[in-house]
Amino acid sequence: MAIIEVENLVKRYGDSTVLNGVGFAVEPGEIFGILGPNGAGKTTTVECIEGLRSPDGGIVRVCGIDPQRDNGELRQVLGAQLQESELPDKLRVGEALELYSSFYRRPANWRELVEVLDLTSKLGTQFRRLSGGQKQRLSIALALVGNPKVAVLDELTTGLDPQARRDVWGLIEHIRDRGVTILLVTHFMEEAERLCDRLAVIDSGRVVAIDTPAGLVSRVDDRQRVRFRPSGPLDQALLTVLPEVTCVERAGSQLVVTGTGDLLLAVTSVLARHQITAADLRVEQTSLDDAFVALTGRPIES
Repeated sequence: MAIIEVENLVKRYGDSTVLNGVGFAVEPGEIFGILGPNGAGKTTTVECIEGLRSPDGGIVRVCGIDPQRDNGELRQVLGAQLQESELPDKLRVGEALELYSSFYRRPANWRELVEVLDLTSKLGTQFRRLSGGQKQRLSIALALVGNPKVAVLDELTTGLDPQARRDVWGLIEHIRDRGVTILLVTHFMEEAERLCDRLAVIDSGRVVAIDTPAGLVSRVDDRQRVRFRPSGPLDQALLTVLPEVTCVERAGSQLVVTGTGDLLLAVTSVLARHQITAADLRVEQTSLDDAFVALTGRPIES
């Protein structure tokens, strides 16, 4: 049974329809991503799931709970890190965790959380004195302090430097390993590809595709390209006859071999048998970025 169910979700603001029939289901234990450009409807979707906005149509259930009818029960099973999470400047980390912990019937041990999230040394530090990465780790701790079954993380790593972003990714994987189902909103392709078991691509208020990251890519083009500079003369027919190869082209001093399956092994095996070295070898394949453009007709930054 799905832990989050969204069916035909509609949200309007005046004459503008922000969500137009959004639907998906999240299975227990998944990291389920919502991917889309700014203004696509990602945050509005999760705010309806969190009970922060009332939809104009459709059905939302979290652990069987209607967020609008039973918001109090929803808070006991769902933890949320909002896109812009702020606390009073002078509130200390330990004070924030103790306060939030008091809101729940069966809270997690927040002292264990801060140890996992590497915040133990910051318990006495005021919120305003935390770095961006530390604030993000605190927001994760606050989302988990209620011991939720579901955690919603909205644009969690926006504004972080690359190393801090990767540190947070490791934390998200650790959270999933603790048995928490995660709904992750992002516009970072690398983040979606690294973390998500499945993705819903949302564009202009509609779900245009749901699949694994690899599945989305294969829908568009599952071919690979092996590009290299042969160390000596090479009869291209040796490559074109391979069942994995669909095309061999020359680009200056380089050969570009296009195909499917275990293309790299097939090509390098032929080269090895003919004692040819592949200089500047590169393997290229369709990316999630490419798949997104093919599905929506525009890059994610737009």
